[in-house]
Amino acid sequence: MFLYPDWRNFLDIAIIAVLIYYLISVLLRTRASSVFKGIGVFFVCTWLSKIMELNVVSWALQQFINTGVIVIVILFQPELRRTLEQIGRRSTLSHSSSKQSAKSSDECVSAIVQAMTNMSRKRIGALIVIERKTGLREFEETGTFIDAEITSPLLENIFEPNTPLHDGATIIRNRRIQASACILQLSDDPTISKELGTRHRAAIGITETTDAISLIVSEETGIISMAREGKLTRYIDNKALTQILTEIFSNDKTSLGRKNYRLKTNAKREEKTIGEN
Repeated sequence: MFLYPDWRNFLDIAIIAVLIYYLISVLLRTRASSVFKGIGVFFVCTWLSKIMELNVVSWALQQFINTGVIVIVILFQPELRRTLEQIGRRSTLSHSSSKQSAKSSDECVSAIVQAMTNMSRKRIGALIVIERKTGLREFEETGTFIDAEITSPLLENIFEPNTPLHDGATIIRNRRIQASACILQLSDDPTISKELGTRHRAAIGITETTDAISLIVSEETGIISMAREGKLTRYIDNKALTQILTEIFSNDKTSLGRKNYRLKTNAKREEKTIGEN
């Protein structure tokens, strides 16, 4: 086939490489990304075991890969279907939305803090999810597409009671409000306090399966909380909220997980640390 290579052979390889790259890049923005990374590790281990002539290990890994691919196709059928849809659906809307301008980090932080503070004072329930590395498009599709700049009045209007978008979560990506009234999967963690309702459970649930950050305003108490990595921190004050959002929007995606902020409660005046229940 490649005995006499010409330009068609190089074009053939280039097309396949682009398709594989695009498919992988789309899959890495879904919840299945961690699974596909794990598959990559198994392929590397299989390759190394063959080089080192570890026949038993190589055979075991090969059997796992052969059956594992079928299992993954079944388990992640929705993600794969959605990926194929995105490949065939590169509409002008998606191109135009990617070119929309976004506010600066400081403006986004200020707008969210002001909105959360106002809703806390008025005791308006709210759930804001900020996308980080793991894509949340599958959750966006359950809500209403917005693609608007982040402003305090817009966020407050979205969560205003008895309005079409007040139920569900609002998802932020690339410093823009992407969608509202999105449906999230609730956490089934039995250790979560019975005092917390579905809004808090949904906020925790999305952070159990992705690296997103959830911000919550309690409708009953007005308490501002944050969920990260499946853990909920309550009594977030304005200073701590500003620090958290600044870290997120400055694209420093690792420092938030390492750095602890001391959070002062407004009511009990006790201190908590992010990551504690």
